Amino acid sequence: MDLGLSGRTVLVTGASSGVGLATTRMLLAEGANVAACARDAERLKTALDGLPGNLHLGACDVLDSDGVQEFVEGAAERFGGIDGVVNNAGRSLMARLAETEDRQWCDELELKIFSVLHVVRAAQPWLRESTAASVVNINAILARQPEARLAATSAARAALLNLSKTLAGELAADDIRVNSVCLGLIDTGQWRRRYEQSGSTADFSEWSAELAADRGIPLGRLGTADEVAFPVVALLSPRASYLTGTAIDVGGGIARYL
Repeated sequence: MDLGLSGRTVLVTGASSGVGLATTRMLLAEGANVAACARDAERLKTALDGLPGNLHLGACDVLDSDGVQEFVEGAAERFGGIDGVVNNAGRSLMARLAETEDRQWCDELELKIFSVLHVVRAAQPWLRESTAASVVNINAILARQPEARLAATSAARAALLNLSKTLAGELAADDIRVNSVCLGLIDTGQWRRRYEQSGSTADFSEWSAELAADRGIPLGRLGTADEVAFPVVALLSPRASYLTGTAIDVGGGIARYL
């Protein structure tokens, strides 16, 4: 199926690994122009080196509004506009309520909210001019199904889901769609690091299968970054033109809510 993304320009934050990297690859395969950013310029360049297609790379901290503005303007100037945004910058804080300090609460909320607001605000003038403007916010099932071991992250994810719904309502007047993709347990660098820190004598596949069983994932495994990238790219497509304000779960059935 032709998703209609050829020649369109999409910004992807947190593009040096995991879901951001997989999304960038998939967009390039669809013929899109991709403006990819991450905090570490060298890591970003290494991750994307050799990929075919039109790429614009930038070192950018999404919490630095001036840096975000510069990156977005550079991408728009190079490609002649902006049609889509994938807000993917993020992390998880593994800590229970009593273990989480006030500063950590503030940091989690700041990252989850302003990493989106800074990018959307900067891109909005060009998104208004697009014939198929779309924003996809990468979120987590934690937003609706909090995890005690991720107290602050769960609350911050819920705030982002609420913000995404508000953005969808307000930007609809400019024909800019805003949707969310909510992740379950995905095999990315964060889980690889936790595996290494666990001291387990099992290999990663065995360790992750045990983790999936412990967390009650019906499909019995962690997801892959490509399995997340597919619905992200689909939501960016003009073919999804009547989808806004939605949240798609990619969690192997772990969600228990209706």
